[in-house]
Amino acid sequence: MRARVLVKPKAGILDPQGQAVQRALPALGFTGVTDVHVGRMIELDVQDPARLPEICERLLTNPLIEDYEIVSADPPAPTTASA
Repeated sequence: MRARVLVKPKAGILDPQGQAVQRALPALGFTGVTDVHVGRMIELDVQDPARLPEICERLLTNPLIEDYEIVSADPPAPTTASA
């Protein structure tokens, strides 16, 4: 299985990169954007998806200051249209 792990700072944790992006957007003509968070995306091929939370908590994130979300990156099964 190919999985993507999305990591971002927890709510209430200082995010200087997100703040810099949020301040720069209006200067570039982009308005109406609030609450910007900059994180990272990690893509892995794993044989046992059940171990992903453990991998995230022990290696990929700092659980004190970061949250993560595991998203399947496997392509969806092809669909066929019936006539």
